[in-house]
Amino acid sequence: MSSPVLPELPLPFTVPPRPARARHLHLVLPYAALAQDSCQLILRELQLPQLDQLLAQLAPSHVDEGSMDQLIPPHERALAHLWGLDAQSPAWAALAQDTPRPQPCAWMTLCHWTAGADQIRMDDPASLPLDMEDAQTLHTILQPWFAEDGLQLELTSPGRWLVSGAPLQRLESASLDRVLLRDVSHWMPQGPHQRTLQRLHSEVQMLLYNHRFNAERAARGLPPINAFWLHGVGQLDAEALQAARTLHSVTPVLFVDSLRQSALRQDWPAWKQAWLAAEAGPVAQTLAHVQLGGTATVTFCGEQHVRSYTTQRRSWLQKIKNKISPQRFAGLHEAL
Repeated sequence: MSSPVLPELPLPFTVPPRPARARHLHLVLPYAALAQDSCQLILRELQLPQLDQLLAQLAPSHVDEGSMDQLIPPHERALAHLWGLDAQSPAWAALAQDTPRPQPCAWMTLCHWTAGADQIRMDDPASLPLDMEDAQTLHTILQPWFAEDGLQLELTSPGRWLVSGAPLQRLESASLDRVLLRDVSHWMPQGPHQRTLQRLHSEVQMLLYNHRFNAERAARGLPPINAFWLHGVGQLDAEALQAARTLHSVTPVLFVDSLRQSALRQDWPAWKQAWLAAEAGPVAQTLAHVQLGGTATVTFCGEQHVRSYTTQRRSWLQKIKNKISPQRFAGLHEAL
């Protein structure tokens, strides 16, 4: 029997639609390569001729060296850089607002933590079915507790809310992608008001532990909601918001989210299929665009680093070198 198909894990940002006649395309490939043995085995056998053909026409243009314990994963850092945000702490929630907020804001994802013998694991939020009616009920339960600490909750979607308030000031919080299916203790938010937020989280956990809300979910065979995660934290003034939204709207991006979805869930057969689909779709589109005289950037993101390649004028020596030793994905994925 096949496993049930889970809903997609939402991105903390929106990808603007690609204009029909964009002069420059930017292809972003998140989780293009990972260190896991299963992934490395696939990479050794993966054939991506169109990607190699595209790479042969590009030159290195940007490098962002990171680490496994960095709060923000490479693909978020790459897009934050592209859209003029702080790559180390992109204010994704603030970017999604039409007008600047007087106080910092963040996304708050409802989730379930599983306590083990030596760790507390963040379960997949997509495995928590929650409709808008239940979300409104939960919002009514939680809002007074948050209000006591100067935080306002806004119900933007069932599983992910907007939270705003002074306690979020200068809060350093990991991307949800970093914490998913991992021990949360390594990733707990840090900042001037971290104790306030930790206390609030503990109070919410105790409140929901035996609450009727979760009892009714259990009666319907649904897992309890016993935690939340804050991410995409920050504040943008009017000038910064306008600049970021302008860059966001005019920069065409082809973001291959299927690579991210499968990698985060460690579904390696699906990850391989995502690569093959990307080769036949966005990669082929970008290659055709370049062959017709357009310009393009391809950004590869792993779990640590970012590598970007862009169409550039090349000297005759560079052209000869590329003919002799062409640039291939197999030669660069270890650098991610």
